[in-house]
Amino acid sequence: MTKQKQISATLTLLALAVSAFAIGSTEFISVGLIPMLIQSFHVSMAQAGLTVSVYAMGIMIGAPVMTLLTGQINRHTLMVIIMLLFITGNLVAAFAPTFAVLLAGRVIAALAHGIFMTVASVIAADVVAPSKRASAIAVMFTGLTVATVTGVPMGTMIGQLGGWRWSFIFISVIGLIGLVADYILVPRELPLPSKATAKGLLRVLGNPQLLLALLVTALGYGGTFVAYTYLSPLLEQKMGWSSSAVVVILVVYGLMVALGNTLGGRWANKKPLAALLKMFMGLFVTLLVLSVTASSHWLGLLTVLAMGFFAFMNVPGLQLYIVQLAEKYTPADITMASALNISAFNVGIALGSGIGGQVTSQVGLGWTPFFGAVMVAISIGLTVGLIRLARPAKRLVKKFNR
Repeated sequence: MTKQKQISATLTLLALAVSAFAIGSTEFISVGLIPMLIQSFHVSMAQAGLTVSVYAMGIMIGAPVMTLLTGQINRHTLMVIIMLLFITGNLVAAFAPTFAVLLAGRVIAALAHGIFMTVASVIAADVVAPSKRASAIAVMFTGLTVATVTGVPMGTMIGQLGGWRWSFIFISVIGLIGLVADYILVPRELPLPSKATAKGLLRVLGNPQLLLALLVTALGYGGTFVAYTYLSPLLEQKMGWSSSAVVVILVVYGLMVALGNTLGGRWANKKPLAALLKMFMGLFVTLLVLSVTASSHWLGLLTVLAMGFFAFMNVPGLQLYIVQLAEKYTPADITMASALNISAFNVGIALGSGIGGQVTSQVGLGWTPFFGAVMVAISIGLTVGLIRLARPAKRLVKKFNR
């Protein structure tokens, strides 16, 4: 690859990272805004939590459906459409006169989110040399990591200073910057992926190991969200931290997420399943401990930060493993398998935040980590099942090689 092409590829990845920052910020922005939304719309905590679960459901449905509908659209044109849709959704949320309109805006933005993650990953891989594809995708994903570290706390702080509507306006402005960057820096002529089809979707869902892996993604990733969705109320009401302190805590939490995500990616490179099992066990123990320390000012805080370390650590391994399985069992449907795994992440978010809402209203806020641990425990059992399914295949390969 020539130096000029390397510079062009770097700029493309930068543009994608900016867009990913905007999209990553909006996914979890309402976690910090829940107390303000409750006050503004006079809704319950469980209803306010719908701003997370409904968004996740939008991605869950949008990722495979939008992949089917947009598979043959020019990649540059599609990125522009995606960012316009994203900006529209956040502006609808910003100026929502009712809570129902706010939820509608969240769904619009979520549709853009689902297809963005699939398309941006492919673009990132296409603009670099084959040997650097994984690194390129990681660079694009840094936008999501930085959003967790700075975007969500910044949006929360803006909401506290000027009102929650300004938080969505802030994200819309970042989305506009991403739109301009994508328009200028994403190449006009990129190869189209193999056409995604409904039959491909059925082939992926019809494979037992792929389906089991999708369930692991949903439960193992989603378990955190039983507690994380209500993190601001948990910190303020149960642990006694002020709203201004919560902004700082969210920044530190984001740093722990970034550290865990980075290490998780490295640990999962060679043996993703074995690494995932250890990560889930760490998350399970942390959530159980948090269910005990949830009412403690300092111990609760330390456990929350530990939860941040383990929360998204599993993401690179889960994404890598689903692609490896698709390459082995459904090689024509790798794009669809990737899109379905993005859906599975958000099935987990919707399920976790939904369970969290019921727990807060029926049992109490302090019980959310315990029920999150139950979800993760199920994912541990399913991961053990996947490991056992993989072993006979390995034995057959060794026997054949002899």
